[in-house]
Amino acid sequence: MSMDDVKTRGLVLLGCGKMGSAMLKGWLDGGLPATSVTVLAPRPSDWVKSTGVHINTALPTDPAVVLIAVKPQKMAEALPTLRALGNGSTVFLSVAAGITLAAYEEMLGARTPIVRAMPNTPSAVGRGITGIVGNACVTGAQLDLADTLLQAVGQVVRLETESQMRALTAVSGCGPAYVFHLIEAMAAAGEKAGLSAELALQLARATVGGAGHLAENSDETPTQLRINVTSPNGVTAEALRVLMNEDDGFVPLLDRAIQAAMTRDAELAE
Repeated sequence: MSMDDVKTRGLVLLGCGKMGSAMLKGWLDGGLPATSVTVLAPRPSDWVKSTGVHINTALPTDPAVVLIAVKPQKMAEALPTLRALGNGSTVFLSVAAGITLAAYEEMLGARTPIVRAMPNTPSAVGRGITGIVGNACVTGAQLDLADTLLQAVGQVVRLETESQMRALTAVSGCGPAYVFHLIEAMAAAGEKAGLSAELALQLARATVGGAGHLAENSDETPTQLRINVTSPNGVTAEALRVLMNEDDGFVPLLDRAIQAAMTRDAELAE
């Protein structure tokens, strides 16, 4: 299975909201012919219509991949159309949150190759990170293909077991919200300290964005980068004394947040 297979056999994209559109843009920019793609979406955007892909037409008889990018609650109505492609050589790649491999096997057939993926929202600007895991029917080549397709929107990591998906969701799936809240909190503290709201927000946003970029592109670890900013007994050291407190600092706080996310994920899976 390779991108050549996708070109010849076709790819079906079920759902084309922000995530589906970001992926589609990445594939088309990467050289996938628009004619190889069939999009099933109730209200396709003007951009999708402008790409030249097939929209809401009959499905190819044996597509290489069906990518499921609809909200989990929309899945039930969409699946009957796809069930005919189950138990075959078509790989189902799902970016819908929370739906397990077993649930897909029940819906599509136990011999269906299924890859479950959890991307995050920076995928919309090509800076996402996605975790993937396949069921027992997925071959190495099929997993490689899923990996390649998802690289259109950022980095891809492979999980050893599906049970790790819960922790990955709590860290990188939900994680952008934690960072956006950090920006909000820094801005609020800056405003309280006497800066205008506009200036405080600009400082917080640029600082978090810049530090993230530095952390990703530096040869040094985040620990070393933190030490580089911190003069002994200086101003930063005082702030970190508060943030690194073992009882109520960042580490125990984020640990509690991630545990809460995982607990809720488990409840929703029931």
